[in-house]
Amino acid sequence: MNAPTTGVTHDPWQEWRAATPARLALGRAGQGMPTDETLRFGWAHAMARDAIHAALDTEALASALRAEGWETRSVHSGASDRATYLRRPDLGRQLDADDAQRLRAEAGTGCDLCLVVGDGLSSLAVARHAVPLLAALRPLLAAGLRLAPVVIATQARVALADEIGEAFGARLAAILIGERPGLSSPDSLGIYLTHGPRRGRHDAQRNCISNVRPQGLSYAAAGFKLAWLVRESLRRGLTGVELKDESDLAVLDSATPPALVQRD
Repeated sequence: MNAPTTGVTHDPWQEWRAATPARLALGRAGQGMPTDETLRFGWAHAMARDAIHAALDTEALASALRAEGWETRSVHSGASDRATYLRRPDLGRQLDADDAQRLRAEAGTGCDLCLVVGDGLSSLAVARHAVPLLAALRPLLAAGLRLAPVVIATQARVALADEIGEAFGARLAAILIGERPGLSSPDSLGIYLTHGPRRGRHDAQRNCISNVRPQGLSYAAAGFKLAWLVRESLRRGLTGVELKDESDLAVLDSATPPALVQRD
């Protein structure tokens, strides 16, 4: 007796699916996708939407960072809520006026590096990856580096770190921020580093490290890259298109560069 047919025409590239989370070789049923693939697409789309709209638990994040020895502050952008944040990117790049005044009041004599953790477009990425990434980074930073408190920012865009770094008188600002979710990566974390942070900086003046998560760039590799860029930025007085990431050629503080990709 012949085995029952499913009515699904399989793609001959089916074996490629084991090598990538990308949506390929889906097969077809008639002129459409198989039911299981349609359901997987709906699930992935829902995960991406949830990552964008879910609120970051700032208290839990601050508690976890303090347990790792980080001093923290919390701020809000000029976007009053998530709907405003999504419609008005410009407000996500500005600090709330009261928070800006508070940071300037406690700035002191300045610092070398201001670290900002912003929810961005995926609070899921921040909740999962910010603490272990900063734990990997800390031992690689140069001894004596003057650090501002870690600032947790909600309704944040990348450029919000410019105003925060400026308020602290920082030589460098780095923001860890949730990236726009994809259908296979709702929890990807990005890092943006800017020398001489101040309002009005543009993207060509930043260095970016992207796709920080266990299925992408590992915490160890991302921490190594960021520490190398911090060191070189402070030494050369610049970031952006003029500072090329050559960390794969370097040995930082006698540490061996970790593997760039951590796989399951």
